[in-house]
Amino acid sequence: MISTNLLALFYLVSGVLFILALRGLSSPETSRQGNFFGILGMSIAVIVTFLSIGNFSTSFIYVVLFLLIGGGVGAFIAFKIPMTAMPELVAGFHSLVGLAAVFVAISAFLNPEAFNLGASGNIKLASLIEMSIGAAVGAVTFSGSIIAFLKLRGIMSGAPITFTGQHVLNLFILISIIGLTYFLCVSQSPNLFWTLIVISFLVGILLIIPIGGADMPVVISMLNSYSGWAAAGIGFTLENTALIITGALVGSSGAILSYIMCKGMNRSFFSVILGGFGGTDHISKSDSKEQKPVKSGNSDDAAFLMKNASSVIIVPGYGMAVAQAQHALREMVDTLKKNGIKVSYAIHPVAGRMPGHMNVLLAEANVPYDEVFELEEINNDFSNCDVAYVIGANDVTNPVAKTDPQSPIYGMPILDVEKAKSVLFVKRSLSPGYAGVDNDLFYRENTLMLFADAKKMTEDIIKSF
Repeated sequence: MISTNLLALFYLVSGVLFILALRGLSSPETSRQGNFFGILGMSIAVIVTFLSIGNFSTSFIYVVLFLLIGGGVGAFIAFKIPMTAMPELVAGFHSLVGLAAVFVAISAFLNPEAFNLGASGNIKLASLIEMSIGAAVGAVTFSGSIIAFLKLRGIMSGAPITFTGQHVLNLFILISIIGLTYFLCVSQSPNLFWTLIVISFLVGILLIIPIGGADMPVVISMLNSYSGWAAAGIGFTLENTALIITGALVGSSGAILSYIMCKGMNRSFFSVILGGFGGTDHISKSDSKEQKPVKSGNSDDAAFLMKNASSVIIVPGYGMAVAQAQHALREMVDTLKKNGIKVSYAIHPVAGRMPGHMNVLLAEANVPYDEVFELEEINNDFSNCDVAYVIGANDVTNPVAKTDPQSPIYGMPILDVEKAKSVLFVKRSLSPGYAGVDNDLFYRENTLMLFADAKKMTEDIIKSF
């Protein structure tokens, strides 16, 4: 059995590695190094935790067996899952973290002696508070992540599901959870404990169903934060330093990321959580079904415009991810650069279905990092750009966010694509984006719609050069 001092030292080392991992993952250039630090830190934490048990009994064998099964399933999914399904995969994994926190809390409550928390009916007050918080946050994370998964997968509508008095009900349930936690600490009643968990599951559902598709990046990062706080709460119950550190890092980084996402949409965090936006309740001027003139073209038209341009800005979106067009896009850009044309990539903070979705796709295609710019860095360049090539992006380029106060996306900062001399918009149809809002950019005089699969259109443009 490993000594207590040595155990603390190894946990400290793993905590430092987790911090280095987060630092590395903050930049595409150092992301591989960050992943390595994260893997090393987690490996140390897991191995040291097993060694600290000091009892190679049947229960230990079961733990190893389930670890291998879970690890094998996780590895299989990671290898098989396409990038288009990555957002719902992340939501699914968050749900498992929350459920694990609930299970640990249940185990600790039912068998406190095994966790050195006291005897049944006489659990230490601090431990009761910790496991109550861990169980409640874990349950919210689990059920909320399941709803997010269903919305992202298309099994459930991405539109907000609202009803009268929803906010009042949520507030009442939140107060009920606080009251239940207090009375649970006083009475240590098993019935109250189970009621707390059931109500927390309900809260997760009620929190996410009114949030629309346009807010999904915030939901993903928010649930990521919740899973971290759930893990940290259970870490205190288990008196596991590594779990506390890891949970706190995930919780705080997820909260910061949620703030960044909200800032990218010009929304307050609470306005998203308490109601969301992106619904179809509002019908703006751009939502009307009147026939509007649309100019459409083909790959030859697009190639002609690009060949005669001096600068091109690429705006990737979820449509690029669906078509897996990032490699064809990279090939097209390489051809443009060989012809002396300046090419840049413009990334909106909430493009795609999860934070950093487009950055990951472009990195997969080995797009140079110095060619990829965030909204604030490149927005002013559109007015001096000859061609903007929008490949699958929709809501993040919609001008009504600046012009129509009745639009559900009003106030969200967008990429100023409409200021380019020519806009090539690759899309299968004129259908609205995930927020359910018609894109006014489709009907602009300087826009040429390219109705096709993003990958096929890009490949055809390459052939037309």
